[in-house]
Amino acid sequence: MDRIKRIVKLTGFVNCVDGFAAQPKVINGASDLFVAVLGDKGKHSRSAVGTNALPLNVPVEIEAIVEVE
Repeated sequence: MDRIKRIVKLTGFVNCVDGFAAQPKVINGASDLFVAVLGDKGKHSRSAVGTNALPLNVPVEIEAIVEVE
C-alpha cells in the first residue's frame, strides 16, 4: 500500500436486470473506499457499467488502474 502513488481509473461492472439505472450509486462504494483509505491518492476517474451477467455470477466486478512507485 505504501507504494501506491495514485488510483488512476476505476471501472465497475454491475450485474443487474434490464431497467436498473443505479450502477453509479453501486460503484460509489468502491470509489468512496479508495478515497477513505488513500485520501487524495485515492481520487480517480471512473466508469460504471451495467451488464446482465458476470463471471461466477458475482454481483459486482471492479477493475482498477493504479500507479505505483
